[in-house]
Amino acid sequence: MNRRTRHALESGLAFAVTAAVGVLPRRVMLAFGRGLGWLWGALDRRHRKIAMDGLRRAFPEWEEGRVERTARAVYAHFGAVLLDILWMSRQPRGRLLSIVDCEGRGHVEAAYAMRRGVLFVTAHIGNWEIHALDHGWRHEPIGVVARPLDNPELDKRLCTFRRRSGNTVIFKRHALAQVLRMIRAGSGVAFLIDQNVQAKDGIFVEFFGRPAATTTVAAAVARKTGCALLPARTELLPNGRYRFRYEAPLEWTATDDRDADIAAVTQALTKRIEGWVRETPAQWLWIHRRWKTQPAETTGSAEAGR
Repeated sequence: MNRRTRHALESGLAFAVTAAVGVLPRRVMLAFGRGLGWLWGALDRRHRKIAMDGLRRAFPEWEEGRVERTARAVYAHFGAVLLDILWMSRQPRGRLLSIVDCEGRGHVEAAYAMRRGVLFVTAHIGNWEIHALDHGWRHEPIGVVARPLDNPELDKRLCTFRRRSGNTVIFKRHALAQVLRMIRAGSGVAFLIDQNVQAKDGIFVEFFGRPAATTTVAAAVARKTGCALLPARTELLPNGRYRFRYEAPLEWTATDDRDADIAAVTQALTKRIEGWVRETPAQWLWIHRRWKTQPAETTGSAEAGR
């Protein structure tokens, strides 16, 4: 099957599923999504193996049964979240705002009041898409840094969803200049920093006791502009509601050593994300190869990065 045909089939399937889930009660839709996720996990042996390997290394005290259950729960969670995003695309603003609880909005207001711009640092945990959407409605629109989907039609639909509350989608390849413009104008930008990057595009910091190649953009922008760095996360609760948490801005002091400052801030933010993952391990994207890139001097780096 060529790429064009595959993209057309994917787009048609997404349209059909969106129409179907849009008429379902949300609790039924979420249960259906979890079921599809479990099936996806049973069939996707390659990525399930990646998830289980990561969980074993991150939680060496866990018994094998817990590792396997959590890996399957990751699939169930993201199956539910994927259908939820499709369901949300057809719901009015008030309906979406009604399923959200939030902690720490005062931190957001205080950060904006400083008028130096705000970088909302987050991760692929819970449902980051609804968090950005809600933020644009309840506070003010922000920039959302993202990588385009491989399927242009699906990417177009996702960007439409992301822009519903006035947010600006900033594509990663040429993000820095636009991020700096928004920050210097006193606006907010959301940035996910928990995925693997090539060694030339970041630095190695510790994540679950292992070196993880991590982007330094958030730390570099904060050092350059003096903007607030505000960690923010989302959690899908058992009752189907979402809980957003805005934490207090990261406290740090600039020194004369730019590289050391950037490394320290990137490590601190990554440590914060590790804490979130430890709280809700089934809601983080373990199927991503987070430790793929390893330091050149690491013995057996290919094995370490699986």
